[in-house]
Amino acid sequence: MSRLALHDLIDRIPEEELPVAKRFLEYLAASPAYRAALSAPPDDEPVSEADAAAIVRVREELRTGKVVSQDDFLREFGLR
Repeated sequence: MSRLALHDLIDRIPEEELPVAKRFLEYLAASPAYRAALSAPPDDEPVSEADAAAIVRVREELRTGKVVSQDDFLREFGLR
C-alpha cells in the first residue's frame, strides 16, 4: 500500500463521509499514547469540593483572560 493508493481511496470517498474519514486518519496519525488515552476507561473518581472549587476558579480565570501563555511560562522558568 502506498500513499498514492491512499490518496486514490480518499478521492473516491463520498463528500458526506469526509468528516468521518478525517477523524479516523487523525486517530491513526496520533501518537500511541494519545490513542491509548482515547481508549482508556473514563475517570470515575469523585470530584472533591476542593477540586470543584479549583475548576470554577480556573474557568473564571480563563473567562476573564487571567492566563499566562505557554511561552511566557517557559520564559519565566528559563526554559525558553
